[in-house]
Amino acid sequence: MPQFSYKARRRTGEVVTGVLDVADRGAALVQIERLGMFPVAVDAAKGGAATPVASDRSGSARRQMSDFLPPTLRAMFHRQKKPKMQELATFTQQLANLLSSGMPLTVALNSMTHLESKGIPSEVSKMLKADVMEGKGLSEAMKKQPLIFSDLYVNMVKAGEHSGALVEVLRRMGDHFERFATVQSKFTSALIYPAFVCATGVLIMVFFMTYMLPKFLSIFEGMKVELPVMTRMLVNISNFFSNKLYLTVMGLVIVATIIVFKRFQSTEHGRRTIDRWKLNAPVFGKVMKLNLYGQFTRTLATLLQNGVPVLTALQISEEVIPNTVIKEAIAKTREEVTDGKTIAQPLARSKVFPQLMVDLVKIGEETGDVPGALSNLADTYESELNIALRVMTNMIEPVLIIVMAAGVGFLLLSVLSAMFAITSNIGGSMGGR
Repeated sequence: MPQFSYKARRRTGEVVTGVLDVADRGAALVQIERLGMFPVAVDAAKGGAATPVASDRSGSARRQMSDFLPPTLRAMFHRQKKPKMQELATFTQQLANLLSSGMPLTVALNSMTHLESKGIPSEVSKMLKADVMEGKGLSEAMKKQPLIFSDLYVNMVKAGEHSGALVEVLRRMGDHFERFATVQSKFTSALIYPAFVCATGVLIMVFFMTYMLPKFLSIFEGMKVELPVMTRMLVNISNFFSNKLYLTVMGLVIVATIIVFKRFQSTEHGRRTIDRWKLNAPVFGKVMKLNLYGQFTRTLATLLQNGVPVLTALQISEEVIPNTVIKEAIAKTREEVTDGKTIAQPLARSKVFPQLMVDLVKIGEETGDVPGALSNLADTYESELNIALRVMTNMIEPVLIIVMAAGVGFLLLSVLSAMFAITSNIGGSMGGR
């Protein structure tokens, strides 16, 4: 069996060297960690100078893959993507399960490099492990990777480290991200059927206007018959979409409209106006409000339950919320809380949050259980959101079906009315003879 020489450090700081008979370098690292030591360098016993563990762990995979790429492609290859909520939930739950089984943190992170975690590359776990072995806390190591771990994540891990309940905090966070992923999937599911109906209707219209209608028009042009109004409207529409000049102008108008909208949206006033319109929009506005209220209360409750200070929790919750109107209301609440006031009072003065939230938060402050009150609120809003999504879907589906049926019916009636006119004209001509 191969031999590996190692240099490690005990928890007391003492440096230890030795030789292990193990299958490979990874097994040597695991063996050292099981002995309660932090590996500093590990290499084959007859293989020259030992290689520092941290530098090997953080860069070997990237170097192997990027040596054959030009600089531009190499930068694109190294670029990380922000993980989805479900991917972050899976990563957090896996780490919590490993730690709850009694594994030391470094061993658990080493195991995470071999577990399949979609969206979060194994290189992330390797970097976390390298930082932890250097003596940094897990929250400090996660803070160095802001694209993967948000302020919410880092602060909760930090609170778990300070309270000695890291496993419990990770489980709560896993549940937190799982809930958010469930809400996002419900939004997506609610829009799949309407999108499918719209796409089907558009394809039918395009097929009829580009393939079927020209054939009918060639028949109509050979007949000296005055076409019905509906048929003439259809012909004019077809001529419009077949005219390259009109299409170019329409395309330019659409592009200009999008540019103007994007510029307006990029301004502070524009973002506020659009976000306020989203909240006040019929049907969709209620769904948006329930989603944002649930997101705010769930995030704030999770942070407070794990010992994060109120002001820090409000600041993180403000950053999580995407809507400018609610974000500004949370910022004003945080400013007033610094003056020694309770959360319920500034929430009520903002006139953005519903009275139910204000009342339950006030009760939570009086009973000393604000996180519990916020959790109950989050459950309430998530239940109402499920109902609102069903209502919205049930309203959209028949409307889309009616619109599609009206469009297809217009096409059929336009053609059939022209055919009836031609038939009656031919019958009248033959009767006259």
